[in-house]
Amino acid sequence: EVQLQAYGGGLVQAGGSLRLSCAASGVRFSHYDMGWFRQAPGKEREFVAAITYNGGNTYYTDSVKGRFTISRDNAKNTLYLQMNSLKPEDTALYRCARVSGLVAGAKYPYEYDYWGQGTLVTVSS
Repeated sequence: EVQLQAYGGGLVQAGGSLRLSCAASGVRFSHYDMGWFRQAPGKEREFVAAITYNGGNTYYTDSVKGRFTISRDNAKNTLYLQMNSLKPEDTALYRCARVSGLVAGAKYPYEYDYWGQGTLVTVSS
């Protein structure tokens, strides 16, 4: 059974940092591209970042470029999202997911097949 468990969210002041982690089990983690999405209350799910299976390439939505960094440790079956210079508009439920196919830089939810439950990030002004 594939499981993706995201954690590391919390309450932080604007300008602060958080590091999200996503622990994968039951999946050949090192064989798949991975991504992070977020969903704020009343808004649609939004692509945040993606990384290729070997960490060689990364992709970001424009609003987080220069502030967020996606990375992975295949030896630990873990995906990360380092978030710096956080803004109130970054407040959302953050979910990790596995890319289902071979599309590099997958940015749409339908391109992912397994999803974690998510971890809540709240940024206060």
